[in-house]
Amino acid sequence: MFQFNSSKILILIILSFCFSISKLSAQKLDNKIDSVIKTVFNERNGPGGGFMVAKKGKVVYLKAFGKANLELNVDMQTKNVFELGSMTKQFTAIAILMLEQQGKLSVNDPLSKFMADYPAGDKITIHHLLTHTSGIKDFTKMNTLPDIAQKEMTPKMMIDFFKNEPVDFAPGEKFEYNNSGYVLLGYIIELVSGETYEDFIAKNIFEKVGMKHSYYASDRRVIPGRAYGYHKKPYGYVNRTVISFSVPFSSGSLMSTLDDMLNWQNALNTNILIDAAERKKAFSTYTLNNGEKFEYGYGWHIKTIGTTPSREHGGSIFGFKSMGVYIPDKEIYVLGLSNCDCNSPTNVTREIAKLVLVN
Repeated sequence: MFQFNSSKILILIILSFCFSISKLSAQKLDNKIDSVIKTVFNERNGPGGGFMVAKKGKVVYLKAFGKANLELNVDMQTKNVFELGSMTKQFTAIAILMLEQQGKLSVNDPLSKFMADYPAGDKITIHHLLTHTSGIKDFTKMNTLPDIAQKEMTPKMMIDFFKNEPVDFAPGEKFEYNNSGYVLLGYIIELVSGETYEDFIAKNIFEKVGMKHSYYASDRRVIPGRAYGYHKKPYGYVNRTVISFSVPFSSGSLMSTLDDMLNWQNALNTNILIDAAERKKAFSTYTLNNGEKFEYGYGWHIKTIGTTPSREHGGSIFGFKSMGVYIPDKEIYVLGLSNCDCNSPTNVTREIAKLVLVN
């Protein structure tokens, strides 16, 4: 005979109530995140972007906005593939640390060890290249860059393009963001590993951590789910300027998705690619020759959201912008990818991180 158990019923009511409160709270946070994103990504029929929030390695927010392709009127999907721009530097830096862990190089090695003819290469170390403190001329600031922007360049040709330019300062004297340094790092990866940069990243990172929809960028390759890039002009949107990806090379030529980038972040957290000692090098801050500290590790800006430590990096390449923020103390990862260089996810992503921190 059925017996009424009031205590069990009460427990079920309490659990149901708690679940409803939790669901309501999550919906409120979703709405707040939507509002932040729509301050910038507010055109339903314009280029858009994808945004993700993860806590402890699990997705808690994932949405797409706008169009992935204007000509075909294709809505953006959370699975779309975006060009990352300078978020590529994260992969280049970790690849260098992987080779150091294998005993094939040291971050203290001078550039001359790998390129004997590089000007003042005995004074510039891999560490200087990783931390943007080398003083080498940034090729993106050279007036002659348009001359090569659409040419197919080997890494050696790229290095020859900028290596004889006057330096901006002596190694270690100053922090100044520098793409040339990361091109040099890509070439060192090739020299030391015996593989192309593209193959090294694909085999040793993408395949190892399950980044199945990440690539070295190409305009010729058919890439399923590709989001197309755009510029905004006074008269409307135009397709992004075509460049040769051999020019930004290891400083800015990778493509990925929201999901794949979470796999990347989770792999970093669990020491799948490098051990704890090498990882610490990536996420430490360093000092200049005069002892002054600067907020950059190896491939990441080391900052704060309020007073909470964060690791951040963005990217910008014709037609695309990207931004990722990781808060290690709370294991929060926020990522924004945009397919118009008119819409930056940088401030949006940081504002979302602030919201998630307090909710």
